[in-house]
Amino acid sequence: MLIRGAEVAGRMLDVRCEDGRVRELAASLSPRAGEEILEARAGALIPGLHDHHIHLHALAAALTSIRCGPPEVKNLSDLERALAVEPDEGGWLRGTGYFESVAGPLDRARLDRLRGDLPVRVQHRSGAMWFLNSRALEALSIADLTSPDEACSDAEVATFERDARGRATGRLFRADAWLRHRLPTANPPDLARVGRRLSAYGVTTVTDATATNGPNEASRFRAAQASGALLQNLSLMGTLGQRGLGEGMDSALRLDAHKIMLDEPTLPDLERLVETIEVAHANDRPVAIHTVTRTELHFALAALESAGVRDGDRLEHASVAPPEAIETVARLDLTVVTQPNFLAERGDAYRENVEARDLPHLYRVRSWLAAGVRLGAGTDAPFGHPDPWRAMRAAVDRRTPSGETLGSEERVSPETALALFQPAFARDAQPARATAPALHVGGPADLCLLAVPWRRARLDLSSDHVAATLRRGALIFSS
Repeated sequence: MLIRGAEVAGRMLDVRCEDGRVRELAASLSPRAGEEILEARAGALIPGLHDHHIHLHALAAALTSIRCGPPEVKNLSDLERALAVEPDEGGWLRGTGYFESVAGPLDRARLDRLRGDLPVRVQHRSGAMWFLNSRALEALSIADLTSPDEACSDAEVATFERDARGRATGRLFRADAWLRHRLPTANPPDLARVGRRLSAYGVTTVTDATATNGPNEASRFRAAQASGALLQNLSLMGTLGQRGLGEGMDSALRLDAHKIMLDEPTLPDLERLVETIEVAHANDRPVAIHTVTRTELHFALAALESAGVRDGDRLEHASVAPPEAIETVARLDLTVVTQPNFLAERGDAYRENVEARDLPHLYRVRSWLAAGVRLGAGTDAPFGHPDPWRAMRAAVDRRTPSGETLGSEERVSPETALALFQPAFARDAQPARATAPALHVGGPADLCLLAVPWRRARLDLSSDHVAATLRRGALIFSS
């Protein structure tokens, strides 16, 4: 393919792509016989975006689920209307995105009053908890269980809440894998809609950060890529059970870190976490540790200090990062993947519910880069909106939904915000020039073409400007 008249790092160039690579960059290139031509019309041509933290199967399921939280659902009446729909083919209702600002804490009794005639399960917007009504508990025989059973290899991470009488409240924690084994058999979520939507944002590569990814999930992803449903390159985190999957993988599907979940109320013994890290390293796997609280972050750093750090070890979210933690992360040379989009989506709730001492430390960007820490960003979709341009905008303006500013000292330039979603992690808080990233001969032809020059795109950082997306030199999206 020949891309003509594109703005590349501030220069007007033609770009030739062959065999999945950028082969030529020049002020003018003559078309070859039969060569496909894409007219850029002076739009900025940038490397394709990399969402460094996403959950593909969960996103696919969420796209066909009932929205039960802000901004679509704001109160109890909205929630009642949302749940007043027909069930899926399995006879269930599946909701996502619930937050307590809608109608307070959910449990089986409240869900029964909202919809008690069929099984209902609603996921909290954090992704950590499911709420089930009585019909759902009966269908899954949870009332008869005292703990997750042996049907799921990840049962030890799932917990069921019970009241003082021992009765299930309908709240299940970290139970996604357990639920998949117990729910009525259904086809895996269709990734085609996800692939198309991400390509419309200019996304050519994603890192799936789901902790329970194993051989079955890897096979499904590989099949989705082969069929053309999943249009993106994929780095796959998950369990240690993935070892051996790296053989035969190519750049389209790459084995990534062993994902470790930390939940402050149920932290493991420090020695156990150290051993888990050491085992991962011994299996030639870096670790990616989920840390969203101050305590979780310090606990993860203590374990990494003890186990030792290898290349590729990273912290997911590091949502609350006090200064002493930044110093330790920099000293250990860890990578951090953050989600500034949560400020735009949840910032007002943070202002009400997060401790005052931690508000300046939320989803930092500039401070990490100023300390020399490698930094990337991910949307955490479906728990965040999957549009990375919204996250870039949030990194620049730090605005909450009501327009308040949260952590103004963490603002960065549009160029730095874009760098957070590039294949290589960012390390510079202030690029020298206000231009988009350059392309390089021999580099992958995973590209995003904007309909406008960068000087215009940087003003609002909107996915509406995406005109075309190429993966390996082939169009996967065109507006």
